[in-house]
Amino acid sequence: QVQLQESGGGSVPAGGSLTLSCTVVIFSMNDFDSYCLGWFRQVPGKERQGVALINRGGFPTYADAVSGRFFISRNSARRTLILRMNGLKPEDTAMYYCGALFDSGTCGFENESEFPYWGQGTKVTVSS
Repeated sequence: QVQLQESGGGSVPAGGSLTLSCTVVIFSMNDFDSYCLGWFRQVPGKERQGVALINRGGFPTYADAVSGRFFISRNSARRTLILRMNGLKPEDTAMYYCGALFDSGTCGFENESEFPYWGQGTKVTVSS
């Protein structure tokens, strides 16, 4: 069992920056470094989409829409997942969720449906 809690959302003008955090609490024998962790986003009426993933080895993967602007990292000591978002655009406006999946080599956007653990989300609004 894994519990996730996002924070750091808010409202910023286009071109601004935000840093999202996700606190990870694990109620099992698995350790923090065993999990694929990721950020996803969703706007009303549309499907959730992957934004950035980081596997158990610390290797990141980014969606094309955010590559070069967003940066994902994980802090094992603090059991925290971070998403640094720079150069924000109005189209980045969404509810952002963090997700966790035990990483058995399946840390990819194509495995989104297999993520069993999700936070409740934090809202990001970017004004033009």
